[in-house]
Amino acid sequence: MCLAVPMELVEKSEFRGVARLGGVSRDVNLMLVPEAGVGDYVIIHAGCAISVLSREEAQKTLDLLGEIEGIGDLGGKPA
Repeated sequence: MCLAVPMELVEKSEFRGVARLGGVSRDVNLMLVPEAGVGDYVIIHAGCAISVLSREEAQKTLDLLGEIEGIGDLGGKPA
């Protein structure tokens, strides 16, 4: 399963940048969102920023991901 995650763009140099979420930073490709600027939140999928979103929308998504993480591990238990 693939998951796109909102991250804050903290560095930008033409079509490359660095995005951060918590203590994790990743080099990202910005070819699809040339309008993105430092401080913007971008959706990262497979190392590429695919869209720009507001801080509020990024927070909503991160809150939902936090809820999903809290569901727990199904770890081979029978259904």
